[in-house]
Amino acid sequence: MNLNPIALLEKLIAYPSTTPNECGIYTLIQEILTHAYGEFEIITQEKEGVKNIFLYTPHKTREHLCFAGHIDVVPPGEGWISDPFTPTHTDGYLYGRGAQDMKSGVSAFVCAVRDFLARNPKASQDLRLSILLTSDEEGEGTYGTQYMLAELESRGLLPTMAIIAEPTAHQTCGDTIKVGRRGSINGKIKIFGKQGHVAYPQNCINPTELLGARLGELAGVNLDEGNAHFDPSKLVITDIRGGMQVVNVTPNDLSILFNVRNSPQTTKDDVESYVRKVLEGLDFTLELRQSSVGFLTTSALVTMMSACIDSVCGHAPELSTSGGTSDARFFGARGIPVVEVGVPNDTIHAINERVKPQDVQKLYEIFMHFLAQVNA
Repeated sequence: MNLNPIALLEKLIAYPSTTPNECGIYTLIQEILTHAYGEFEIITQEKEGVKNIFLYTPHKTREHLCFAGHIDVVPPGEGWISDPFTPTHTDGYLYGRGAQDMKSGVSAFVCAVRDFLARNPKASQDLRLSILLTSDEEGEGTYGTQYMLAELESRGLLPTMAIIAEPTAHQTCGDTIKVGRRGSINGKIKIFGKQGHVAYPQNCINPTELLGARLGELAGVNLDEGNAHFDPSKLVITDIRGGMQVVNVTPNDLSILFNVRNSPQTTKDDVESYVRKVLEGLDFTLELRQSSVGFLTTSALVTMMSACIDSVCGHAPELSTSGGTSDARFFGARGIPVVEVGVPNDTIHAINERVKPQDVQKLYEIFMHFLAQVNA
C-alpha cells in the first residue's frame, strides 16, 4: 500500500477515533509497514478500552529509535464547515479532526519508516526502528504510552531515543521543537469557617474573609525565577467557590483549586511548604497531586534533530519547553532522550482543525533526513 503522507493522513482522519477508540487504524498501519518490510515484530495491549501497539524491527542493535504518537482525538464539537471525519481540502488546507493533533505526525513517521526501510533494507541490522501508538493520549493516559513502556522495560525493549510527532510548530513545520516539558501539580485547598447569618457577623467565621489579603500571595505568584530552559513556576488558581449562592448566609467553608506548571526548580514539596506558610494559622486542608514530572533533553538527539531541520527547512528551530503535558513525559521519566517535532498547533482541539499539506510533507522529509543521518 504505497500511500504518500497526505493520502495516509486523509485515511486516518476518516476513522472517528475519539478517545479511547482505535477504530481499526492499527490494522491499516500494520498492512502499510509489513507490505513494504515484512520483518516487523508486534506487541499489542488492550485494557479498559485502551489499545496500544508497538511495532519493531527484530534485530537487536545498540541504538533503538522509536517514533511515538497517538491516534485518538478529542470530540469534534459542532459548527464545522464540513464533516470532521471526512477529510476536506479547502483554501490550501486539509480539514478534519486530528489533522494537526496528531494524525499528521503519525502519517509522516509511518511513511518515513516505511520508505527508509524500503530504500535501506539492511539498515535494521545496525539500527532498531520502532513505532509506538496509543489510543489514550487525550484521556487519562493510565493505560496508554506509560503502560506500554512498562511492558517494553520488562522485555528489555526500551528505546535509546524517541521522537514524538506532536504538533509543536508556531507558524510552519520545523520552526519549533520541544526538548522538554514542565511538570504539572494539581492542588485543592479547603478553608473551614463557621456558617451563619450575615446580620450577625460576630457569630460567623467567614472563610472568604480569612483568605482575604492572603489571596494575593497565592493567585498568580511565581514560585521560582525560571531559567534558560523553563519559565517560572506559577501558581494559577482555576476555581474558588463556597456558600449556597444566597446573599444572607456566610459560607461554612471555601474551596480553591489550582495548578502549578513547575520547572525542575520547584518540587511538589516546595509547593506544599509555600501554601502552608501563606495559610499558617487557618483551619484548612491541602491536597496535592503531581500529574506529570518535568524533564529536559540535552543529548545529541537535540543537536542532530536541529541540524536535520536546518537542512530541510533552511533554518534552525527554536528549542522550547512551553505548553501542556504530552506522552514525552513518560519517556523522560525513564531517562530516554526524547524530542517532539510536528506541524503547527494553532487549531488543535478547535472546531475546523486544519493543516497545510506542505507542512505534513515537510515533516515527512525531516524524518527521512533524520533516519539517514542516524543510520550514517
